[in-house]
Parts: sequence; structure tokens; C-alpha cells
Amino acid sequence: MKTFKLIATTAMGIEALAAEEVRELGYTCEVENGKVIYQGDRLAIARSNLWLRTADRVKIVVGEFPATTFDELFEQTKAINWEEYLPEDAEFPVQGKSLKSKLFSVSDCQAIVKKAIAERLKQAYNKSSWLEETGALFKIEVALLKDKVLLTIDTTGPGLHKRGYRVGQGEAPLKETLAAALVKLTKWQPNRPFHDPFCGSGTIPIEAALIGQNIAPGFNRDFVSEAWPWMDEQIWEQARLEAEDLANYDQPLHIFGSDIDHNMIKISEQNAFEAGLGDLISFKQMQATDFSTKLDYGVVLTNPPYGERIGDKKIVEKLYRDIGKAYKRYDTWSYYILTSHPEFEKLYGKQATKKRKLFNGFIRTDLYQYWGPRPPRNQKNV
Repeated sequence: MKTFKLIATTAMGIEALAAEEVRELGYTCEVENGKVIYQGDRLAIARSNLWLRTADRVKIVVGEFPATTFDELFEQTKAINWEEYLPEDAEFPVQGKSLKSKLFSVSDCQAIVKKAIAERLKQAYNKSSWLEETGALFKIEVALLKDKVLLTIDTTGPGLHKRGYRVGQGEAPLKETLAAALVKLTKWQPNRPFHDPFCGSGTIPIEAALIGQNIAPGFNRDFVSEAWPWMDEQIWEQARLEAEDLANYDQPLHIFGSDIDHNMIKISEQNAFEAGLGDLISFKQMQATDFSTKLDYGVVLTNPPYGERIGDKKIVEKLYRDIGKAYKRYDTWSYYILTSHPEFEKLYGKQATKKRKLFNGFIRTDLYQYWGPRPPRNQKNV
């Protein structure tokens, strides 16, 4: 069976988490900035798209070569066996990017790659006229870095963060892939309680529930490569049946989210219902400082306001002080708070056990980690 060189792209800072997921699928991989590189067959393409929680998309590497002139770019692109990937009627738009390369005009690079692929396909399919492009979509990217060309085909379509459950959202929703990465960084286990006191549209609690029951995050959506002639229906059926078998729908969960905005609670409930998790997550309208629990050894993971807008800073700083006081009462719990505020630890009143730099979109943030004690080994449920 044909194997492909695959790239799972990621946000900066969470490559190691995506690599861990690739290895859990059974593939050896290498990690570079913003990407995880591995080999896999057609089933690997389907499984990667269904299972990778923290990656942005999965791409097939079609060609890699150095090029400093447009002639080199054209000839080496044309030399690739594009007919092995693209059928005669393929729709193949070309996107591009260029960094620190002599061929810096992205639009020119795109046009040349497009022309080279078209010429190759016309030869391969014995066509004299222009290609119609009425068939399946193959999104091609030409990326130049330091005069090295990377040609890829996107197997995903809309990014992997598009799980298919978000029917509503707030002003600045957390990306589902980042939310999943945050849950994984807490090392939370499904037998422990979990709470997000600034839950917004419910993304963090929903991603925690998907992880807690081992539900493939891409289970309820489609992917662009499902329409490709050589990605047989049986491959996707096999991958989805495997995902169904691995899901642990009987795993009890104690996950709850809260927010001061009652409209966001309604949206959270709708999103959880859309994800098939409506009965598993409890949402409640309340202030973060009103957090109270009789449970031990839980995890609080949250993405509170950062105070970046003028006028919000003092309100947010008071909020950080107040939650610092409120959380002191529950010393068996672990707390994980994502914010861009440089004085967070001082305001919260405690130095973090550990900090991890992450990017929430284009905002540079830190995940402040306050580790509580480990639960007793004989404690099956808390």
C-alpha cells in the first residue's frame, strides 16, 4: 500500500502535544516548528483527521526541492507525478507563501505552480484543451523558505478546530485545538472533577468531555479528502468504526462550566448538546469568585479576560486578586489559568508551580500552573 509523507500543522508551542497524538496513533514522527512530520498510508490520513485534537490540518507532501528561479520552480513542479494524486477533472487552487527566498512574489509562484501542474496533467491525461476542474477539490500550497520549495496537498479542508459542534460563540472564542491542548497540559484524568469558571461558549469543558470519553474530535464532521477518488469510502468507514469502538461512552464525568453572562451559558448548553455531551456537562451562571465545591482533587482550567482593552485593565486586575483569594479555600485542587497579563502571579497572590508560553491566536500568553497534591491511589472516584 502506498505511503505518504504527512505533515500535521500546529500552532507554535503545542507541537509536542500533537506529536504525542501522532505517536498514540502508532506512527513515528519528527517535530519541527509548527509541524509534526510522519509517514502513513491512506488509513493514516483518515485516522489523523479524525483523531488529532491539537493539530490544525493534515497535509500530504508531494514535492520538496531547492529553487531560485521561476524556470526551476516550473520544471521541478512539472516533473512531479501529479496524476497519482489529481484526477483529470480535479479542482486544484494553489495557495502560497514565501519567506527569506529569492522567489518572493507569492502570486507569481502560485501562478507558475498552477501552470506546471496543468501542463503535467494535460500530458498525463492526453488533453490538448484547458482542464475543466469540475471534480473533487485538491487544495495545493507552495511554500518557500530560504529558497527551498515545499509542495503539499491539504487533506483536511476547514481546519481541524472546526469540530462541528459550535452553534454559537462569544466575542473572542478559544480555538478548539488550543482548548484541547490546555486540557492535555493539565494531565487531568476523567475520574477527577473539572471546572472552567470563565467558560464562555463552553469550549474547554466540551473538549475535556471529548477527551474524558476518548471521543475522536473529528467524528461528526467531513473532510475534503473524503471526495477524492483514491480515498475509498471503506477507508473512512474503517477509521470511523475504529473511533466508535475506542470511545468510552460509559465513562462517568464530573465536568462543569460557569460564566457571569447568562447568554453564554445558553450558548454553552447548545454547543454541548450539538456535540452529544448535553447530559455530561453542567453549566451555571455565576461569578468566578462564587466557586464552591465539596469535591477534592479537581482541576480548574480557564481562559479569563486579559484586560487588553482600555478601561478593562483595573476590573481584570481586581478579578485576578479575587479569584486568588477564592481558590485558596480548596487546596487539593490544581489551577491552570491562561492570560497575557504580565503581572498575573503578583495579582493572584501566588507564584505558579510552572509557566508555559502559548499563543492564543496572535496574543502571546502564559499558562500559569498551580499544582495541587495528587489524589490517593486507591481513590477511584472523587
